[in-house]
Amino acid sequence: MSQSFTITHAGRTDVGVIRSGNEDNYLMVPDRGVYIVADGMGGHAAGEVASEMAVRIIARELGDLSNETDATAAERVRSSIMQANSAIFERTLSEQDKRGMGTTATAMVLLGQHYLIGQVGDSRGYVFRDGTLTQITKDHSYVQEQVDAGYLSPEEARTHPYSNVITRCVGANVDVAPDVYSGTLRVGDLYLLASDGLTGMIEDEDLHRMILRNLEPQQLADELVDEANRRGGLDNVTVIVIRVDGSNDGKV
Repeated sequence: MSQSFTITHAGRTDVGVIRSGNEDNYLMVPDRGVYIVADGMGGHAAGEVASEMAVRIIARELGDLSNETDATAAERVRSSIMQANSAIFERTLSEQDKRGMGTTATAMVLLGQHYLIGQVGDSRGYVFRDGTLTQITKDHSYVQEQVDAGYLSPEEARTHPYSNVITRCVGANVDVAPDVYSGTLRVGDLYLLASDGLTGMIEDEDLHRMILRNLEPQQLADELVDEANRRGGLDNVTVIVIRVDGSNDGKV
């Protein structure tokens, strides 16, 4: 399944204003249509180790999906995150200073006319299409569970003291259950993958407004990171921007 679209992409990670080290990592492998954001946690730079392991192992385990069916590709996305989970968890058992480390992982794969996103944690995937910004993924977080149960409104969730508590994590347990999302690519789509260092500082309405400025992907990535820092930069900030520019086979 060859890539059916021309793509422009960009990424950036930044330590932010408050933190002394960057525990986020991202990886882009455009020739295989693979884009991954990971936000690590754990003391003594262990979060940085976990997120680096996640992006590297997921990309390796995904391999080349160009000849796979959608169902097989979705299973590979799920499996790649589970493989990263096993490797990170094993390291927490064998290295004392890595105990308690883990990471979010949001991995997007472009396959012909379609995309797949595998996700654990609260790093998000969005699509901007026809003037509308939509969150594709769903946070694995305490406040999201409270919103789903009707105990909190989305507005209350944003400012809740436990807003950064995640309920699923790559590497924290022997098993993990990734969610996998799929959809159809269209010319003009813009996809955003981001750690919560971005989405915790910039609300969706403001993300939408910034995307409407129609900046080039690298400009947009830079502007988003800079804006998160202007608003306090309380966490590491990582973004990947993927724009679908045109069709290679005449389809839209």
